[in-house]
This record gives sequence, structure tokens and C-alpha cells, in this order.
Amino acid sequence: MQDMAFFLGSFLSLFAIVSPLSGVVTFVSLTNSITFDEKNTIANKSVTLACIIALFFAITGGLILDFFGITIHSLRVAGGVLLFVVAFDMILGKVSRESITANEIDSSIDRSDIWIFPIALPLLTGPGTISTVIVLMSSAASVVQSISVIISILITFAISLVLFRFSRRIYKFMGYTGMLVFTRLMGLLLAALAVNFIATGLWDTYLSFSTP
Repeated sequence: MQDMAFFLGSFLSLFAIVSPLSGVVTFVSLTNSITFDEKNTIANKSVTLACIIALFFAITGGLILDFFGITIHSLRVAGGVLLFVVAFDMILGKVSRESITANEIDSSIDRSDIWIFPIALPLLTGPGTISTVIVLMSSAASVVQSISVIISILITFAISLVLFRFSRRIYKFMGYTGMLVFTRLMGLLLAALAVNFIATGLWDTYLSFSTP
């Protein structure tokens, strides 16, 4: 039961920060002038790259923290602050400054490598996503929970791939207003997650200093 709860928490956390349905709006704006097959190729390549980046930091995140002498408690606080900034933008219905700016969208429309930047990085796998996967892997208390984080990453990006491949139909069906409502709901969930990260990080930091 505890492992299942950890898995659900990991999946919901990752899905909220990646927020692929919210990213559909940006994806459509970047690919509206190309053919259907070209759009699907970009979706396949960008989601695959984003998933690889997330898996890389999930596996090596602990080593990176040890190399720079950063504690997981500090990362929880820093990641929580970053997630709250993203969540605040989402609640206001704005393009997240952590993921991609409006100027970056405009300057990327005519480029051939948009599947790398800005779609794979940072739209899908930005600093918030990277921080989240490292924190989740460091929080895993068993091999089963570590595997559940990996599975959560794979499921999240599998959903992202489906949504991006059907992005034009989804956008046509939901419209801009529907996408905005979903983005704000995800922003509220992400804000709660950010507060939890910050509170847990601060409390663990206090305990680490107060314990003789």
C-alpha cells in the first residue's frame, strides 16, 4: 500500500510539473505551419529526448548532488520555490517563465531544431522537472519505489507523446479556454506540491542541524 501511494504521488507530481496538456498550446503554435507527418516526427523526437533527460537525472541525480555537496533538503527547498513560481504562472494562465518565454516561442518558429529547443528542453523537461525527479528518487525508500519513479517518468512522457501527436485535434476540441482551465487546475495542484517540498525541506534541514 505504501509503495502504491508513493507511485501515485510520484506520477501526479511529474504529470503536474510536465503538464503535457498545457504544453499542447505551445506545441501547436510552434508546429502549425508544417505538415501532419512533420509534426508527428517532431513530437516523437522531442518527447523521446525529454524522457531520456528526465531518466538521466533520475539515475544520476544523487551523484550530482554529492559531487557539488548539495543536500537533498536544500534541493527540496530550492525546487519547491521554483515549482511555486511555475505554479503561479500557470494559475494566472501565463506561459511559464521556467519553461519557455514568449520571445523564445517567436524566435523558434522558423528553426528546424525546435524538437530540441524549446520543446524537449525546457518545455517538457525544464529545471522544475529535473528537480522533481531528483527529489523523488532521493525520497525512494526501496528499490520498488525507485522503480516506480522510473515507471512514472515513462508513463508521463508516453501520455505526452499521445497528446502531442493528437495536439491539433485536442486543441480544436478543447479550445483555448478549455486548455486555460486545465492549466490553472494543474497550477493549483503544483502549488500545493511546491509548498510540501518547501515545508519538508525546511523541516529536514532543521532536524539535521538540531540533531547532535
